[in-house]
Amino acid sequence: MLLSEYDKATTEALNRELVRQQEGLEMIPSENFVSEAVLTALGSIATNKYAEGYPSKRYYGGCHEIDVLEQLAIDRAKELFGAEHANVQPLSGAPANLAAYVALVEPGETILGMDLSHGGHLTHGHPVTHIAKVWNFVRYKTTPEGLIDYDDIEAKAREHKPKLILVGYSAYSREIDYERIKSIADEVGALTMADIAHIAGLIAAGEMNNPVPIFDVVTTTTHKTLRGPRGGMILCKKKHRKAINKAVFPGLQGGPHENVIAAKAVAFKEAAEPEFKEYARQIKANAKALESVFNERGYKLMFGGTDNHLLLIDVTPKGVTGAQAEAALDKAGITVNKNSIPDEPRSPMDPSGIRLGTPAITTRGMKEEEMKQIGAWIDEAIQAWEDDEKLEAIRQEVKGLTARFPLYPELKY
Repeated sequence: MLLSEYDKATTEALNRELVRQQEGLEMIPSENFVSEAVLTALGSIATNKYAEGYPSKRYYGGCHEIDVLEQLAIDRAKELFGAEHANVQPLSGAPANLAAYVALVEPGETILGMDLSHGGHLTHGHPVTHIAKVWNFVRYKTTPEGLIDYDDIEAKAREHKPKLILVGYSAYSREIDYERIKSIADEVGALTMADIAHIAGLIAAGEMNNPVPIFDVVTTTTHKTLRGPRGGMILCKKKHRKAINKAVFPGLQGGPHENVIAAKAVAFKEAAEPEFKEYARQIKANAKALESVFNERGYKLMFGGTDNHLLLIDVTPKGVTGAQAEAALDKAGITVNKNSIPDEPRSPMDPSGIRLGTPAITTRGMKEEEMKQIGAWIDEAIQAWEDDEKLEAIRQEVKGLTARFPLYPELKY
C-alpha cells in the first residue's frame, strides 16, 4: 500500500517539507541534499536486517549481503580519505565523538578542545553536556584577530598535559594547521583527534588539508559537505582499530543501521567521482562570493572571512539579533541558523550571529552570480526584519530563483 493511501497526515507533512526545500534556499552549513541514488539506498530493504557486530563477525545469521554492503562502505571510505581503518557504524557525529573519547581517554583524563562560542561543538566538552562530567575538558579560543590561537593551544597543552588534543569545528571558517597540532601533541605526549564533520567533503575532494594521514583518530558525519545520509564515521590508525571498534560496538551501540550504511557506500562512491571535486571547488567559490557581498554591505564577519563552506556573521551592528535575523530570513524563504559569536555577550537562544553556508545551494547548481543576488536578499531581509510585506516580496523572488534550479522534480509522497 502506498504511503499516501495509508497515512494521509504523514504524507501531507512530507510533501509540505518537500515544497519548502524545493522553493527555499537551504543555507544552514550543516545541511545538504542527497542524490536520488542515496535516497534509494536509504529507503532500501537493508533497514530490515539486524547485524550486530562487524563484517564476517556478526552475532546474527543471514548477514552475507549486509557484510558486502558494509565492507563496500568501509573500503570506499578508506580510499577516499587515505585511512588505515574506517568504522562506518556510528549513528551520527556526536556518537562518533563519544566513541573516540571512550576508546582513547580514561574517565577523568584531560581533553583539550575548542570553546563552543569560538567555533567548537557541544560534544567538544561544553559544560552543559554529560561528557563534561566524565572527562576534564580544557578549552582554547581564537585570537583577537579571529584565528585559531596555536600558541594558546601549545601553552595549555604544556600546562594541562592532556591525553587528547582535539581540533575541528562547527562554526570556524578557516583552514587548520594539522601538522602544528601534531607537533604540539607529540611534545606533551598527547593523542590527536580531528572532528571534520563540516568539511569532510571538501577534504575528500582535495580542497582542504587532510588530517587523516597525520592524526590518530578522525571523526565525521556523512552528511554536510560529504552529501551522504545523516550518519557518522570514524577513521583511525590501525593501532587504534580494536579500541575504536569495541567502543562503537558493543561499547555504545547495538545493531547498526545498515540501510544508512548502504547509503553511505553510495555517497562515498559519488564523492570519488571527478564531478565531486568540481562541486567542492564551487562550494568554496560560492562562500567567497558571499563573503565579498557581506563585506561590501558592512557586515562583521567572524574569523575575518572564510576558507571553507561557511560564514559566521555578527548581525547586531545592523540593529537585529541572530534570532530576529533567522526568523526574518525564514519568512523570506532563506534558511540559516542563529549562532553564538566568539565571547558571545547574549544568550544561546538569542545570540549575536547567524551561521550560513553554501553546500546545499551549490548542490542545486548555483554559482557566483546567484550568490550576489542571494547575499543582497539576505541583507535586505535583515534590514526589513519587521516588514512582513517586504519579506514576502523577497520570498517570491527566491521562488523564482529556485524554480531555475529544480530539486527532486519527480519526487512526490
